Amino acid sequence: MIKKSKILVIEDEKDVKDLITLHLRREGHDVVAVENGEEGLTLLQNQNSFDLVVLDWMLPGVSGLDICKKVSGQVPILMVTARADSADIVLGLEMGADDFVTKPFEIPIFLARVRAILRRAQSPNSQTQDSGVLQVDQLRIDLEAHQAFCGQEEVILTPSEFKLLTALLKNQGRVLSREKLIELVQGQGVAVVDRAIDTHVFGLRKKLGACAATIETIRGVGYRVIPA
Repeated sequence: MIKKSKILVIEDEKDVKDLITLHLRREGHDVVAVENGEEGLTLLQNQNSFDLVVLDWMLPGVSGLDICKKVSGQVPILMVTARADSADIVLGLEMGADDFVTKPFEIPIFLARVRAILRRAQSPNSQTQDSGVLQVDQLRIDLEAHQAFCGQEEVILTPSEFKLLTALLKNQGRVLSREKLIELVQGQGVAVVDRAIDTHVFGLRKKLGACAATIETIRGVGYRVIPA
């Protein structure tokens, strides 16, 4: 169950801001809403108490992307944008947004994204109490033993597939672009380039069998592990 959270909404379109605020409050959250980037950034820099920022990209003055760069890693960010081009979405994710919703959006989808981010924030890294274990539903990896499991069945993975799955599980719920996944997976003995990441994901899903649906494709952008 998602606990009551304090959410900052930065949106310059009054109708959209009021709609988002209304539905977040109906969910039981404490909402602060502002209409410009400068005021939102000031609140974020002077208050360290927000659990989530719902952030419009195209703001007067300080843009949503500028805010993203400044506060990334300090607070989860759900970016709301009319810029639906995949290159723009990838840029927003690379600048620190945890997820995105494109305008116009359906309120149930928006609220589901909010819940997913808050759920992940309240259960960091999807870790069990056992050190070095990452798990989502029946999908589990043991980092120390370098083993992966779907239920009780061990899944034999290549080094690239294991690193890819580890990156996705550590970022449960967060969309990772292909470029970000390449950056996370590259390393000694592991070389991944361009669209080869899609090939690795395809092979990984085949091996995961009943757990394959845990990995969601975000068309034109990348992948994420669906939160439990």
